[in-house]
Amino acid sequence: MRKLFCAMVTVVLSAPVSAQLAVPNDNGITFGHIHLNVSDPDEHARLWTEHFDGEVIQRGNLKLVKFPGFLLALREQEPTGGTQGSVMNHFGFKIRDLQKFLDDWRAAGYTVDREFTGSEGQPNAYVTMPDGVWVELQEDQMLPVDVWGYHIHYRAPEYESLLDWYVDVFDLEIRPRGRIPTTTNVPGMNMSFATSEDPVVGTKGRSLDHIGFEIDNLEAFVNKLKARGIKFDVDYRVIEELDIALAFLTDPSGVYIELSEGLDQF
Repeated sequence: MRKLFCAMVTVVLSAPVSAQLAVPNDNGITFGHIHLNVSDPDEHARLWTEHFDGEVIQRGNLKLVKFPGFLLALREQEPTGGTQGSVMNHFGFKIRDLQKFLDDWRAAGYTVDREFTGSEGQPNAYVTMPDGVWVELQEDQMLPVDVWGYHIHYRAPEYESLLDWYVDVFDLEIRPRGRIPTTTNVPGMNMSFATSEDPVVGTKGRSLDHIGFEIDNLEAFVNKLKARGIKFDVDYRVIEELDIALAFLTDPSGVYIELSEGLDQF
């Protein structure tokens, strides 16, 4: 089975690739992807491969970057703003040797925004990718690889009720991450929630346009949510020639979400 996720546009795949997603939970849910709008996909692809050890796959005019646990999609589109200022403030990776990463990053001529001790007591840092994509790095010397996808971080005034929405809709559990009590886990990704004293906007059109969850038996899942009154921006649909299923909805804070089925077969 081949499948591809995209916002409102079907992109034809040319070949299958090996799976990188985490094993789904008992409800058949795992994290799927982060979708970026970027002004220069080639430059992004270079940085994600050279510094984050990603593997680029070209699908038509869409570049995909594979990481352990999730995929990153690069769509050539000038974003309306960076991640900061939107609900999806940043996303993060675990790094086996953070100092080496930062040394290489600086040697390449890039700036490290901040170094600090993170909420789990480990060395952390922030770097900014092109198009204002803010990325957090956390050292974990026990990693089996150099870089591993780790978390997405929401910032919203009503962050606690937003966390409750995700826990309810995706049947998750609230589990603290270090000093952060308001987090939950879906296979492949931690989802952390914090307040924002400044106004924030939804993600659609920003550099981080949407996130995606891979769902087993997607049609039944969509119908269950619709029966509860949850509205969809793009209803469940199948692209039969590619064996693709997908649907889109927006969370209460304005984060655009894709639900897909078949991404685990990449």
